[in-house]
Amino acid sequence: MNKKELVEKLAKEGNITQKVASKFVNAFINSVGNELASGGSVRLVGFGSFTVRMNAARKGVDPRTKAPIQIPAKRVPKFVPGKDLKERVK
Repeated sequence: MNKKELVEKLAKEGNITQKVASKFVNAFINSVGNELASGGSVRLVGFGSFTVRMNAARKGVDPRTKAPIQIPAKRVPKFVPGKDLKERVK
């Protein structure tokens, strides 16, 4: 399911217009992104948690030249599914 299909499904199930559903989806994405960017986390009980984790710096290899390179540390978003979501997927 892509974003457009999600908006259509929310509009249909929520009995709202697609414009309102689209605003909701965009607001949700922006809110989660802003919270993660500020170092916070978002926990949705039963669904899962969005967090930020730190990947440590490490050594790698350039595939073209086979020369060793240093890969810098970086922050990456992470999603951990909740218990209810795991049970639904089984």
